[in-house]
Amino acid sequence: MEQTLLPKSIRIWLFAGVVMVFFQVVIGGVTRLTDSGLSITEWAVIQGTIPPLNEAEWQEAFDKYKVAAKKQYETLHADMDLSEFKVIFFWEYLHRLWARLMGFVFLFPFLYFYFKKMLPKWLLKRLGIVIALAALAAIFGWIMVKSGLNNDKRTWVSAYKLVIHLGIATTLFGYLFWTWMLAAVPVEKLKASASLRKMGYWLLGILLVQILFGGLMAGMRAGMIHPHFPIFVEGSRLWNALVANFSPDVEQLIDYEPNLFAKAVVQVLHRLTAWVLFFYGLYFSFKALKTDLSKRLNRGIVLFTALLITQLLLGIFTVINSIGRIPVSWGALHQGTALLLLSALLYCIFLFGKQQRGNSRAPSA
Repeated sequence: MEQTLLPKSIRIWLFAGVVMVFFQVVIGGVTRLTDSGLSITEWAVIQGTIPPLNEAEWQEAFDKYKVAAKKQYETLHADMDLSEFKVIFFWEYLHRLWARLMGFVFLFPFLYFYFKKMLPKWLLKRLGIVIALAALAAIFGWIMVKSGLNNDKRTWVSAYKLVIHLGIATTLFGYLFWTWMLAAVPVEKLKASASLRKMGYWLLGILLVQILFGGLMAGMRAGMIHPHFPIFVEGSRLWNALVANFSPDVEQLIDYEPNLFAKAVVQVLHRLTAWVLFFYGLYFSFKALKTDLSKRLNRGIVLFTALLITQLLLGIFTVINSIGRIPVSWGALHQGTALLLLSALLYCIFLFGKQQRGNSRAPSA
C-alpha cells in the first residue's frame, strides 16, 4: 500500500517533541554533573511548578535540602551559601519544568488533532506508548531522587536507578524519533543486504549499552578514577583499583561510593565498548557507502560517521579533564552527541528497513 505522509502540522509537532526530549535528557545530564538532583526534596506535580518567590521561601527550601540530603550537603556543600544553592536548585527545577512543558506541548495539539480526526490508528497506538514511556520516566525519576534523600550512605542518587531513568528516557527519545520518521520520511525501496541491515541492529545494541555505561560513569563519578588517555598512561592506577580492591563481595557493587573496584570496572567497560562501537561503526559505514544504495542514505552514513568520530573525541576530552570533578560542559556535549549519534543510526536503519506503513488517510497539509 502506498505511503501517505502525514500533514505538515503533525510532522512539526512530532519533531518538536523529539527536540524537547533531546534537551530534557541533556538537562538531566547537566543536573547530575552539577550535583543538583537532590536540591528539590519533594515531588509536587502542580505546586512544584512555582519556585520559591522570596528569601524566606528560598531559605526554607535550602533548609529542607540540608536535612533530606544531609550526606551530600555535609560532604560536598558544607560551605554553600543561599546564592550557591539557587544555582543547583535552578538545574533540578529546569529539569522538572521542562518535563511539564513537554506535557503541554504534547497534550493541546494532540487534542486538536484527535478531535479533527487527523491522527491515524497506527499513530494513536504509538503515541499511547510514548505517553507510557514518558510517565514511566517521570515516575522513575522521582524513585531515583528518593534513593539519595534521607540516606546516610549516599552522597548522590543511586547510579543504578539513574541508569534505569536514563534508559527509559533514551528509549522514549528513540521511539519518538522513529515515530516521526514514520510520519515524515519518505520510504525508499532499497535493496539493502540482510547482512548490512543486521549490522545496523547490532550497532544499535552496542550503542544503547554504551549509553547506559555512560550513565553509570556519571552516576558513580567513575571518570575520576583514571583521568588519562590512552588507558596505559599511568595504567598502574587503574590496575590497582581493579586488583587491590577486588572482592567477590557483592556489597562492593551495591555500596560503590567508598569502593574503587566498581568504578574501575565501569570505566574499563565504557572504554572498551567505545572502541568496539567505534571500529564496528567505521566498518559498517565503509560497507554501506561501498554498496551505494542511495544519495539520501549515503548522507545519513556520512553524518553517522562524523558523529561517531566526534563522540569518541568528546569522550577522550571528558575523561582527561575529569580531575577532581567531571567537567560539566564536556560531559553534557558527550551525552548530547550520543543522542545525535543514536538518531543518525536510527535514520540509516530506517532507510535500510522494509518499513511498510498503512495508508494514514490523513488530510493533506
